[in-house]
Amino acid sequence: MTEQDLGKLVDEFLSKRVFAVVGASQNPEKYGYQIYRALKKAEYKVYPVNPNADEILGDKCYPSLSSLPERPEVVDVVVPPQVTMKVVEECRRLGIENVWLQPGAESSEVLEFCEKNGIKCIHGLCVMIESRKQRARD
Repeated sequence: MTEQDLGKLVDEFLSKRVFAVVGASQNPEKYGYQIYRALKKAEYKVYPVNPNADEILGDKCYPSLSSLPERPEVVDVVVPPQVTMKVVEECRRLGIENVWLQPGAESSEVLEFCEKNGIKCIHGLCVMIESRKQRARD
């Protein structure tokens, strides 16, 4: 994918309004917390997903993507690569086509799975940084 194509995909993903953050965390020092908070501040409708948490920033936390009250337009993944594969498999089952893999969440197997299953995938870029850049341009 060219840098220009990646830029278009980033813009496309950030134009969506409903996100889920898989790996959202109650710990303010973790990226899962910071990303969830940043997307909320940017006025996205965002659902935290973590089977080990009841709530994050006062919002109900869901154990899985399939337990969400609506299907997210973008799933942001902030978990280790071995967990990421389970997440993208669930995305495929649920018909979720847009996945943003935070740095460190990706693996060659996950990227290959996404490509083979028609899942648009951003990796190597942080959603917090890219959304800040986009807001600065607007």
